[in-house]
Amino acid sequence: MIHSRIKQTIQITVSLGIAVWIFWFLYKDIAITKLLTQIRSSNWYWIGASLSIALFGYWLRGWRWTLLIRQEEGKKVSSGEAYHAVMVGYLANLLIPRAGEVARCGVLTRTNRVSLGHLVGTVLVERSIDLLFLLATILLAFFVESNLFLELANQLIDLQTLGEKLLSNLPIFIGGILIFAIFLFLLFRKYRDHGIIQKAQHFFKEIYSGFKAIGSLSNPVGFWASSAAIWIIYFLTMFTVSLGIPSTANLSSGEILLVMVMGSIGMVAPVQGGIGTFHALVAFILIQFGISEEDGKIFAAIIHGTQVILVLVAGLTSWLIVIRKPSWIKPGKA
Repeated sequence: MIHSRIKQTIQITVSLGIAVWIFWFLYKDIAITKLLTQIRSSNWYWIGASLSIALFGYWLRGWRWTLLIRQEEGKKVSSGEAYHAVMVGYLANLLIPRAGEVARCGVLTRTNRVSLGHLVGTVLVERSIDLLFLLATILLAFFVESNLFLELANQLIDLQTLGEKLLSNLPIFIGGILIFAIFLFLLFRKYRDHGIIQKAQHFFKEIYSGFKAIGSLSNPVGFWASSAAIWIIYFLTMFTVSLGIPSTANLSSGEILLVMVMGSIGMVAPVQGGIGTFHALVAFILIQFGISEEDGKIFAAIIHGTQVILVLVAGLTSWLIVIRKPSWIKPGKA
């Protein structure tokens, strides 16, 4: 237990250290007076609108989650309960990368007695769907700004060399996956009666039940419509902020779409709240649009900073509401 805590502390410290270093490296040459001037000159009605849109997006994410949770699992989860769990999860992500998924599942396990494995399965479904929509958004950005997209991609990676390496190492990659799969199969077969293996099998069955939920949704239209709406909301959040900042107010919707794509990729990085990586990628794309490096970095700081404040305020509020709720006990059980 002590060893695992030490390991976790080291991981958190390292990821936070990387995030802080990237952030410092990006902003070390920007005077605080320049940032304050940009903040004062921004139109905070537009930025306030972006925060309202983002908050609605968090609620919508909670509502979509309820569509995946089986009704027979514990106490029925309301959209409000799911929203508070989601916000606690986002709050946890600011402290420990990727901890939010487990944290929000833990909230509903405590308050509604929904099995943790089933909830983890539903979260994995959500992540898979979000990845699908991220890829669709990248594809959309490619069609909207194809020339610029290819130019940027070639600046980041050598596409031709990457393709050649993937093709030359494809047999090794496939062979490695097959060997690993066979190893896991033999290991589970040999120790299938062991308590730990049985618990693991039960847990994975619960996860599988979460994936099965997508095939038996009572409201499939609502699920897919809300999934699309979440990504539209991401775009509107970015677009309204751009309108509120003088240096980005004239960007086209296609350019904002590319900014959103780069920001989304930055948020995927395993650092607390995308700190540093989000700022670097958003500033990089804005520079390509002719915006000065300083203004690009300030834009990234404003949109990320306001969103972090929103998560802190809404997340702490949801956390206080959650901890005041008693643990739910299924009727008939002591």
